[in-house]
Amino acid sequence: MVDYTQIKKFLENRLDDSLAELSILCAQPSIAAQNLGMQECAELVAEMLEKRDFSIEIMPTDGAPVVYAERKGRVDKTLLFYNHYDVQPPEPLEEWETPPFEPVIRDGKMYARGVSDDKGHIVSRLHAIDAILAADGELPCNIKFVIEGEEETSSVHLHEFIEDNQEKLAADACIWEFGGVDHREVPIQYLGLRGICYVELSVRTADIDAHSGLVGSIFPNAAWRLIWALRSIKGTDEIIRLPGHYDDVLPPTERDRELLEAMPEVADDFKDRYGVQSFLKGLTDGVDLRVAEVFEPTCTICGFTSGYQGEGAKTVLPGFASAKVDFRLVPNQRPENVLVSLRNFLDEQGFEDIEITYLGGEPSARTDPDDPFVAIVVETAEPVYGIPQQITPLIGGSGPNYPFIHTLGLPVATAGVGYPGSQAHAPNENMRIDLYLKGAEHIARIIQEYAAAEI
Repeated sequence: MVDYTQIKKFLENRLDDSLAELSILCAQPSIAAQNLGMQECAELVAEMLEKRDFSIEIMPTDGAPVVYAERKGRVDKTLLFYNHYDVQPPEPLEEWETPPFEPVIRDGKMYARGVSDDKGHIVSRLHAIDAILAADGELPCNIKFVIEGEEETSSVHLHEFIEDNQEKLAADACIWEFGGVDHREVPIQYLGLRGICYVELSVRTADIDAHSGLVGSIFPNAAWRLIWALRSIKGTDEIIRLPGHYDDVLPPTERDRELLEAMPEVADDFKDRYGVQSFLKGLTDGVDLRVAEVFEPTCTICGFTSGYQGEGAKTVLPGFASAKVDFRLVPNQRPENVLVSLRNFLDEQGFEDIEITYLGGEPSARTDPDDPFVAIVVETAEPVYGIPQQITPLIGGSGPNYPFIHTLGLPVATAGVGYPGSQAHAPNENMRIDLYLKGAEHIARIIQEYAAAEI
């Protein structure tokens, strides 16, 4: 029988050592969007796994390398952990209270770029493994890690990597890269992710910018040209106008609605956290808002660049304009179909000159909420948090879970160290140390109970 008291005591006693290791990892920049520090960070992650007697490989892709690791356990069952070592760019730097790659602890939190997304999750899992090894001397089951370096740029090469390495990656179940508690301190089980199709739309109407007074009435304006193209894609009714865009959408099942009904109201939390006053389409609160939040496709202008944007006035007519746009996809939609539909639609609307650059994407995927592995992850949270995880069938974010679920055939569950105030992707990203300990204990319990379960 597993002595969880001993495991918990080890986690608490060795907490400072684990946080020191996390600090070293967070101090290593690994910005996928800028290809900064990727190889160095992959090697650092590999060293950390090798220190735990994992067999490791740093496997090249056409982008950032993937760190693969495995260690045999007592029982011939395999649990696969997926994580990523890349982080978001830290800008705007002036909004950080301390430098993003100089980790610091204050007020019970560690601050650094990537500390929550996703390096804290990586090291907390290693901390859990250390505790198990200290208590038992060996792992109760086989454990594999796949730690990639392109999650923050849509995991462009991971799908092919998984397709090409199915035998190496074979497992029985998977723990995803994130997890944690909601605003009520309730641990949440996120069982699915929306898909995404991320593009850059651009147009050039002149080789150089021009004087707006001299040519404003006779030259085409790249900014207006792109604005009109964007305006054609989605109207004020919030409906995406690409033909057939909604044809493949699968509505939520009765089980989905049942799970969402059990989730807490979110309207007040969103208003407090983001300062929004109202929601689209007249939604207020209740299950309809929660359904719309995750089961409706979106088209979002993430950024727009053209002309002069410095201080003061500059009378310039832009010769070039670009916009970053993401389409969030729901179950049964596919990014390749969106790309074809978008190109055809813009051409039909007379915008053949708008160039589309595909920046990455993946389909939506989800795990059956009644899978027995999910039940293990949900129930092992109770002795740690005082309550089992609450299940939500789908979240609005995206990630590369599709090949894990559909290519490797794995149930995918979440468990981790996150919380709503982590400010992942924003300045002053942080991780609560109390949740770091709880996350590590939960992972230790998952590994032990999964190894013992008859599934």
